Order: sequence, then C-alpha cells, then structure tokens
Amino acid sequence: MQKMQGNVERVPLALDLVEEGTQLSVEAAGTQRVDGKLPQGVTTRHLYRDVVRIAWPSLVELTLTQLTSMVDLMMVGGLGPVAIAAVGLTTQPKFLLMTMFMAMNVGATALVARNKGAGRRGRANQILRQALLLTFIASAAASVLGYIFAEDMVRFMSSGEPAAVPDATVYLRIQMVGFIPFALTSTITATLRGVGNSRTAMVYNLVANVVNVIANYLLIHGHFGFPRLEVAGASLATIIGQGVAFLMAVYVVLKGENYLHLRLRDGFAPVAADIKSIFNIGLPAMVEQLLMRAGVVVFIRTVASLGTIAFATHNIAMNIQALSFMSGQAFAVSATSLVGQSLGKKRPDMAQAYANHTRRLGLIVALTIATVFFVFGRQVVGLYTDELAIMIEGAAVLRLVALTQPFQSSQFILAGALRGAGDTRATAVITFITVMLVRPGLAILNVNYFGWGLIGAWVALVSDQLLRSLLVVLRYKSGKWKTIRI
Repeated sequence: MQKMQGNVERVPLALDLVEEGTQLSVEAAGTQRVDGKLPQGVTTRHLYRDVVRIAWPSLVELTLTQLTSMVDLMMVGGLGPVAIAAVGLTTQPKFLLMTMFMAMNVGATALVARNKGAGRRGRANQILRQALLLTFIASAAASVLGYIFAEDMVRFMSSGEPAAVPDATVYLRIQMVGFIPFALTSTITATLRGVGNSRTAMVYNLVANVVNVIANYLLIHGHFGFPRLEVAGASLATIIGQGVAFLMAVYVVLKGENYLHLRLRDGFAPVAADIKSIFNIGLPAMVEQLLMRAGVVVFIRTVASLGTIAFATHNIAMNIQALSFMSGQAFAVSATSLVGQSLGKKRPDMAQAYANHTRRLGLIVALTIATVFFVFGRQVVGLYTDELAIMIEGAAVLRLVALTQPFQSSQFILAGALRGAGDTRATAVITFITVMLVRPGLAILNVNYFGWGLIGAWVALVSDQLLRSLLVVLRYKSGKWKTIRI
C-alpha cells in the first residue's frame, strides 16, 4: 500500500503543468465562456490520463462493492421472496440515517480538494479532523435512533409486506451496531478522493468485500460449523466487512504516508470556521438527500403495495440498477476531485476541461452497460431467483433501465463536478423537483389509477432520471459553478 500511495503523489496532474490563474480568473469565468482551447503544454491525453487515474480505482472499488451487495441478495434469495423483501425494506431507513454524515462528506471532499489545489496541506488535514468529528457525532446519534426505532421504520416501509417485518427489524438493528465504524470509513474515503487518492480506498474496500462474502457463506446458511442465521447472518457479515475496512482506513491516515495525515496529538477540538465551511456545502447536500429519501420512501411504499412478488422483483431490479450507478459515481469521483483542485488553483478553464473529458469517458462505459441490460436482462435476473414471474418482469424493467444509461451517466458526472465546485444548492433544488415530486407523483398515478403495476412505477423512475439529467446539464452549462467561493 505504501508504494501505491507514493505513486499517486509522484505523478503530476496536467493541472500542475499550467501556471495558477493565467488564462481565466474565477470571477471572469462567470461571465465569459471558456474557449475550449487547452493551456499550453496540456493535451487531451493528459486530461484523460488524470481522469482514468482517479476513476479506475473507484470504478473497481464501487463495482466490486455493488457486486458484493448483489451476492448478498443472491444468497438471501435462496431463503425465498420474503427474505429478499425483508432486506429491501431496510434500504431506505438506512439511507435516511446516513443522510447527515454523507452530506457532510460532500463538504469535506470539496474543501479538501480545493485546499490541495491551493497548496494548503495543513488546512486539508484540519478539514479531515473536523469532518471525522462531525461524522462521529452524527453517526452515534443515528445509530441509537435507528436501533430503537428499527421496527417502526420497517413497518412504515412495509405497506403490503408485513411478513417481512421481523427479519427486516433484526437486519436493521444489526446494521446500527456497526454504523459508527461504517460512517467514519466513509469520511476517510471521501477526503482521500478529494486529494485524488482513490487507490487506497479501493484496497481496503476490496478486502472488506472479500471478508463480507466469506462471512455470508458461513453465516447465512451455516457452513463449517457456524450457526445458520439466515437474514441476520447477512447483516452480521456486512458489518464484519465494514469493521475490517474501518481498521484499514484508520491505519492509512494515521501512518502519514499519504497527503492526508491524521495526527491524534492535533486533537479534534471544534474549529468554528471549518465546521461552518463544511456545513455551507454539506447542508444543501443534506437537504437534497432528505428530499430524495422522502420521495423514494413514497415510491417504495407504492411499489410494496403491489405484493411480495412485485416487491421482490423491484428489489432485484434496484440491486442490478445500482451496479450501473457505479460507473457514473466512479467518474464523478474524478470530476469532483479534479474540478475542486482546478478551482483551488484558480483554473476554471481546466475545471471545465476535466469535467467534459470525464463525461465522454463515462458515456462509453454507460453504453456498454445499457447493451448488457437490454440484451441479457432475463439472464441477469435469473442469477437471483428461479421464479419465472420475477425473471420475466425483471427483464422488462431492465430494458427500461438500459434506456436511461447515457443520461444517467452524464447526470452523475456533472453533478460530481458541481459538488467539487461547492455548488450543492442547485443539485438540492433539482432533487426536490424530480425525486420529491415527479417520481412519487407519477408512480402513484401509474400504479393506483392507470393500473400499470411494477412497470408503471419504473416508468416514473425513468422519467425522474431523464428530467434530472436535463436539469443538471443545464446548470452545468450555465457556468455559475465556476464563481462559487467556499
């Protein structure tokens, strides 16, 4: 790991080849269009190299993490549709409880990237300590609330799935036991990505995934003398893997062989200015996530009302669709880091160049995924279950998902660029319009009034994705993100 981290630091970015602020100031960027010409000494090859260098470890990490989640659900699928539904009922409550610290991570990533671009290493490390402090407080509160109200939350989500409530409650409570280490790991990962080091997070998350899968095998069905814990075993395996990732992540930042170095002697006393900066970016992101969760909860309850088979099909399709998110999110990591560092160096022209090149690479991957989903949808769903009804309807849903892939990729990547610039308020407004209004509204209409069933719900989801993609592109093209001060 030491050698790998060293390589990340030694290879300069194309951004380092240009002088600070020589082409276009941040202030001027808001009123002028960048002419598209690259600075002297910078080539398209340089830009693609930088994008790929940050994106590929994230792509490997996120994809394998999602594949692990898929394996989890496949193993749980052997217990029957009710078990699949039980795991699905815990997803949104857990995401809701994650909202606070994940939003603050957005602020931490943007600030660390901006400070690295400006050459302020000490301040970047101070942001890391403040972010960890905020995450610890938020995740501790969330874990207690989540444990106490686990049954209430899954009952609220269950709608037409009361049989899944007992298993779902146990699953969620076990997740809450490991919530603080999981949250702190996510903050370390976010700050490492801010400085462009995505390889380190890839390593410790890959190890955690392997541990998770092995523990799944041992605990779900009870192999090699281990107890058969079924759904509870899947949840326990997840937090064991997350615990391993936490220990490795802490070791990395404590050792100090990275740009980020967590020195415990520096302490974790609150610094008002830093907390304010994190909140200025993080609060709009938190509002965005809360709005998204509220809209998704209404959406999920609408789907759950369709019955066990439909809800199991939906959970499988969502699990598969999440795999397609990984490529967009991986390239978004590049966009966030490179845009933030470019603006920290007062190079809005380079920020735009990085964002555009990242978007092009993401489109190629998205088209590949779309082809797989459209052509082999039934076979992919068949990996989870042998229920014919689920396989047929799941394949139809994946064909809809395939149509959104190019737009979804642009949305993730450009939203990542906006967050790297600190432009989180715009994405919060966009989320309110699409996820809070369009998706649940259309789902209720399509399911309850038109009687389109699960396909109607997914038509609503696709409509949300398409509109959100359009609005994110329009915001990016406005160029207002180049003038934001953080």
